[in-house]
Amino acid sequence: MPEENRFEERYARGETPWDLGRADANLVELVEKRPIKNCRALDIGCGTGDNSLWLVRKTFQVTGVDISAVAIEKARKKALQNNVECRFLVADFLKKRIDRTPFGFAFDRGCFHSLDSGQERVMFARNVAEHLGKDGLWLSLIASKDAPQRDPGPPRLSAGEVTAAVEPFFEILSLVSGHLDSNRPDPVRCWVCVMKKRG
Repeated sequence: MPEENRFEERYARGETPWDLGRADANLVELVEKRPIKNCRALDIGCGTGDNSLWLVRKTFQVTGVDISAVAIEKARKKALQNNVECRFLVADFLKKRIDRTPFGFAFDRGCFHSLDSGQERVMFARNVAEHLGKDGLWLSLIASKDAPQRDPGPPRLSAGEVTAAVEPFFEILSLVSGHLDSNRPDPVRCWVCVMKKRG
């Protein structure tokens, strides 16, 4: 089944355990503690938009993209209901160039780890780099192979698989073990990877 159909069906049925209804705590911590300067931000695989809307409230100019039209429609409704101005686009990030570049900050929560092959992960990392300006930052939350696979559960990557894909394009500032923010009592272990675009 094509990727877009798989996610479209899950959003239509409401089978989206990754959809928190709030910003991910890892994103909140990075933006508030680093801190990251306000800039154009790209939320890749934005889902129903909670992380994008939180970034807008922190005065970022945000473009959220997702492969699922159902998810983007829900994100646009949330933005209207909350009187928040945020740009949401239906797009396959591996195939489509997003306009209004360069971005200063990119974020993905579980998008990078959902790719099937090392080649696709390299393409994704290159594409992120091409959308970022000089010294642009990328925060990626990536389910980790350091914990047992859970069924159902997200695809998982090793630290080596992450670095092999991103290092040609990014300097890894930190790659630490953490947890994907979750509404479940047993959150998935993840890599919290902060990267800076290479000059």
